Amino acid sequence: MDHGFTVPMQLFWPGAPNNPDMPRVIPISANTVQHPIPTLRRALNFGRALGRAIRSWPEDINVVVLGTGGLSHQLDGERAGFINKEFDLYCMEKIVTDPDELTKISRMELVEKAGSQGTEFLMWMMMRGALGDKVVRRESNYHVPISNTGAGTMLLECMD
Repeated sequence: MDHGFTVPMQLFWPGAPNNPDMPRVIPISANTVQHPIPTLRRALNFGRALGRAIRSWPEDINVVVLGTGGLSHQLDGERAGFINKEFDLYCMEKIVTDPDELTKISRMELVEKAGSQGTEFLMWMMMRGALGDKVVRRESNYHVPISNTGAGTMLLECMD
């Protein structure tokens, strides 16, 4: 598992995986490196299928779905250090209010607007699809730390 999985686990459950309070985890990873990279629509639709599977579980259980990954950033090449705050904030808004609008962004446009590593936003789309049609934003934060990526966090609650 890479940092996209291990960092959130350590933040939510310090001492993971030896923390007895850490829940069972099913990691799901999407290709954000090797072309062809999945489209945002495919990621959203995968998340919707995942959400249907979770809701079909016969027991009444609580489930946390984490979508991790950087927003706009590029780690190498002539655009190294690229961050597009305006695009990041647009994506963070639309993922709550109209995720289908984001699916109109092509693979090439995503790389152009978000940098070569901005494709990690696919993970956010998978998470959003799993939550169903109606969500409420409970918390949201965006900042550019002293690094090469914009950092966003959101807490969304499924209302379906």
